[in-house]
Amino acid sequence: MTESAYAASVVNCAAYEPDGTRREIDIAQISDVLAVDDGSFVWVGLYEPGEKLLATLQEEFDLHPLAVEDARNAHQRPKFEAYGDSLFIAVHTAQSTEGAIRFGETHIFVGPRYIVTVRHGASSSYAPARARLEREKSLLMHGPGAALYAVLDLIVDNFLPIVDEYNRLLGELENDVFAEDFRRETVQRLYWLKRDITQLRMAAEPMQDILSHLTRMQDGLVDETIQPYLRDVLDHALRIQSSTETLREMLTAAVGVNLSLVTVQQGEIVKRLGAWASLLAAPTLVASWYGMNFEHMPELHGRWSYYVLIGAMALVCLVLYWKFKKARWL
Repeated sequence: MTESAYAASVVNCAAYEPDGTRREIDIAQISDVLAVDDGSFVWVGLYEPGEKLLATLQEEFDLHPLAVEDARNAHQRPKFEAYGDSLFIAVHTAQSTEGAIRFGETHIFVGPRYIVTVRHGASSSYAPARARLEREKSLLMHGPGAALYAVLDLIVDNFLPIVDEYNRLLGELENDVFAEDFRRETVQRLYWLKRDITQLRMAAEPMQDILSHLTRMQDGLVDETIQPYLRDVLDHALRIQSSTETLREMLTAAVGVNLSLVTVQQGEIVKRLGAWASLLAAPTLVASWYGMNFEHMPELHGRWSYYVLIGAMALVCLVLYWKFKKARWL
């Protein structure tokens, strides 16, 4: 298959000389570049490639078939696998679009003289990582290990704005949480925020194990110069985990507080209704007695009985009102 047929999936295909010079190459030229042991390495970036393209890359780079199968199928759990002198890394990525978090995957093949990134779903381009290394040639001279660091650093850094955005959204919802009137939309938004943050935590947390493996590697793929940079990325990953865990607890507390306030408000309403019902019950009881058709009732024929009865009912209502007011039921 020609290079033009791969154009939709091949984002980047270049060879980097030991001095950092970039040279564009075709997919078919990869094996020729790797055949010359001149210290250069190849960096290929793909987005949702087809089976034929992955099969071609497997042949060009001599990739392990199990790793290629994982990259083809996507929907993999984050993992770190070593196949001889090469590595296969699968990580989850995230992007915040239209008020929601979209998740994707990136599969990375790393060998002594190559790095291949395969993106699936919501994942931003790694062009900024390439541009950064091309500016910082002192890092680029360390080969695929430096490229791997730049890619992982960009993935982790993309999590930070999402956490900051959701912190801001939670702050905006605080007024709604403590509002006197119950809003169903508030609880729904809190639930969606908590769901997204939980998924974000599940995507970011495995990065710690992967980065820990890389910082302890002694086989030369990641040299001692790059390992401090990877430890810095690990520190960022730990910060993200801490932030997402804190944010998740705050969202849980916000949901609980909102529901508790609703329960308290309902209790206050029930108390007021009960107090007013008691105020109405007293005169209703007296009036119901005198509404019965009996001839011999106390003060039935008295001249002032009607007014005395009204006064007695008013007095009872006032006493009850004072009692309920004192008890803060009214």
